Amino acid sequence: MRNFYIAILLGFLCFNSKSIQAQDSLKLQGIVLPDFIVKAQKDPEYEKKYQRLVYNVKKVLPYAKMASFRFQLMEQNLQLLASEKFKKEYLKRTEQSIKDQFMDDLYNLTQTQGRILIKLLYRETGKTGYELLQNYRGNLTAWYWQGMAKLFNANLKEEFDPIEDWQIEQIIKQLGFE
Repeated sequence: MRNFYIAILLGFLCFNSKSIQAQDSLKLQGIVLPDFIVKAQKDPEYEKKYQRLVYNVKKVLPYAKMASFRFQLMEQNLQLLASEKFKKEYLKRTEQSIKDQFMDDLYNLTQTQGRILIKLLYRETGKTGYELLQNYRGNLTAWYWQGMAKLFNANLKEEFDPIEDWQIEQIIKQLGFE
């Protein structure tokens, strides 16, 4: 919850950065950070959590990028197919190919990494995991997987918000994936 308030504050500061005096703050990439955020970032506990977030983002970001690429490719190929029968068969083969390629790795993700992956999927594709399942697998399947996600404290309907998830956005920019 503390991060939420800090993110709201940072969002506010982005629009009002000229009104804050530089003597009480630190300027970082064009954003003026208030003194209490600078002190929080020097806290060893904060640094430990931040480094864990960096590790988690580094681990799941390639999967989100690959999913975005595969999704765009699949959309283009589906438009080329004439009949529903061919589209259904293509979707089935694509799903099996994705399972064969990624399932072993995805089973080894932690709950936190899974929640970050859900957000990054939205960031990369513009659609939530629930919407993707609903469009390509149907309402019942989407509902089932949403229920499974809820058991693990996740939400397939969760969206990536650059203001609320400012740390993840900052990490992605620092890694050069922007």
